[in-house]
Amino acid sequence: MPTVSVFEDSLKEALGSQLTEKWFDELCFEFGLELDDVTCEYDIALKERGAEAAEGLSKRVIYKIDCPANRYDLLCIEGLVTSLKIFQGKMPTPQYSLQPAKPLPQMRITVQASTAQIRPYVVAAVLRGVTFDQDRYQSFIDLQDKLHQNICRNRTLVAIGTHDLDTLTPPFTYEALPPKDIVFKPLSQEETMDGNRMMEVLSTHHQLKHYLKIIRDSPVYPVIYDSKRTVLSVPPIINGDHSKIKLSTKDVFIECTATDLTKANVTLNTMVAMFVGYCAKPFAVEPVEVVYADDYPANSFTKGGDKIVYPKISPRMTDANIPRMKMALGLENLKSTEVRDLMRKMGLHCEICKKDGDILKVEVPITRSDIMHECDLVEDLAIGFGYNNLTETVPKTLHWPAEHDINHLTDLVRKEMAMAGFNECYNWGLLSKQENFVNMRREPKVEEKWRVSARPHEYNPSALPVCLSNPKTKEFEIVRTSLLPGLLKTLHSNKHNSPPIKIFEVSDVVVQEPTRETCSKNVRRVAAMIAGPSPQFDLLHGLLDQLMWAVNAESEHEHVEGSKRHTYKLEPSSDPAFFPGQQGHVMVDGVAIGILGVLHPDVVSGKGFDINLSTSALEVNIEPFLEWL
Repeated sequence: MPTVSVFEDSLKEALGSQLTEKWFDELCFEFGLELDDVTCEYDIALKERGAEAAEGLSKRVIYKIDCPANRYDLLCIEGLVTSLKIFQGKMPTPQYSLQPAKPLPQMRITVQASTAQIRPYVVAAVLRGVTFDQDRYQSFIDLQDKLHQNICRNRTLVAIGTHDLDTLTPPFTYEALPPKDIVFKPLSQEETMDGNRMMEVLSTHHQLKHYLKIIRDSPVYPVIYDSKRTVLSVPPIINGDHSKIKLSTKDVFIECTATDLTKANVTLNTMVAMFVGYCAKPFAVEPVEVVYADDYPANSFTKGGDKIVYPKISPRMTDANIPRMKMALGLENLKSTEVRDLMRKMGLHCEICKKDGDILKVEVPITRSDIMHECDLVEDLAIGFGYNNLTETVPKTLHWPAEHDINHLTDLVRKEMAMAGFNECYNWGLLSKQENFVNMRREPKVEEKWRVSARPHEYNPSALPVCLSNPKTKEFEIVRTSLLPGLLKTLHSNKHNSPPIKIFEVSDVVVQEPTRETCSKNVRRVAAMIAGPSPQFDLLHGLLDQLMWAVNAESEHEHVEGSKRHTYKLEPSSDPAFFPGQQGHVMVDGVAIGILGVLHPDVVSGKGFDINLSTSALEVNIEPFLEWL
């Protein structure tokens, strides 16, 4: 959770002189926050670096408050104090407005088509007549840092630029140029440099060096100019020194460039809402028009020729079902008007629908981007009512706890495998495509929809896998479609042990199935391997017979007329992972539920697994057994 540090004297000035540590701790708890620590810069330095390092540091008392990660409006003292005062009933919910209603002719940013290839979006606003002091200025800077680390995902999604508008000449242009063509003096630097030199100089900067990789390899860098070609910023790296914010700054120009337009709007609205109260006209923000060049390529949000006014500060309307909200918290006796008043206490202006008294019309302000569903409003209702005031009740349900049938069967299968002398393994559910397919000499195959749904228990290790959209490593690219690669990796790590090595695993694989809502399904399987000087296929065949007998099945060749046991048989198969002529499918009711055989030498001795032992393997889908027991 993010931690917000505020000075005690600033809190007393905002919330009242009655503020004490105990009183503020209780207020935070009631509002769903936690007062984590009370300290000062002197004490922190004294504890961490000794008396010499602490000498001369401030002894102003600092309150450190843990805030929810999705409450961006609480990441600075301005938003925190506003929310607490509304919660206490000391102030109404702020109403934000655009003044003037339409952007001034010069307050315009033209977006060139070249930006689409690197950082396609920009949003902006102006705060007029801001009054800064040292604490306000520091809070302004700190909020940008917290947003960069949080919703902006270390500037990869959004980068915030703040500028002294009096030093600039609008209108502005947002472009993407080769780094050699961008010449300016970066913030807090002594020399004027181009984009290449900027990368070189900032590569040793303790903070900014971490952001260079975002655009370093791009042939063009994004840049914002004013009408005199003065560089405002090269996002997401650094602002220009020319327009830096100072304590004397009165008019603040805020721009946010982004790869995610939704998060850019949230970020801009947060910056505006937190500091617009310091403007000459409190809660009034000046709009900026963003114009996309005619040749700008169309995407999901914008196209060439679009003219969009920012910031978008109109509240978002949503409906909430009052009886459903009360039932979720066991507050059936609460009146609808009381629900309305509690929601207003949380900074949400709302009214009861005149046509339907069970519907609450809620205006979600720009500061509450965390509210996306009715369940978020239920949480606010619980906070407004008070968690300590909720009555504990036993749910009105009657259900005896029981183990899932498939898990009970899994335990029974494990027991049978262990009694046969096999050691259990438990491997990762994620593999690389190389391990799951290439090293097994298999290729993923597309299954027809009708076949998948009509033969749900069919063994198909070459089914299309479920892929990770953003794997952190090449080793974890897909969810496994077979247990055998994991067992082979285990054999590779244990091939130094005395043979024969006998291992098994009972776990899930995941395969695609278009007929389901998630387009995929889990399949519980058992797999076993024997590795040694010889394949010992007969031992593995015996293991299969023992397992099938335990689940009330027997070989078709041994079936006696009148027996109530189910039957299975082996039929020739052609799985490339196994040696030709020494493999067979386990068939039940005409469906192959598994495979048994000697693994191909290229699998066990190839570069992928490098076991160099003759290996027999078995893999069977155990879910059909549920119908037999």
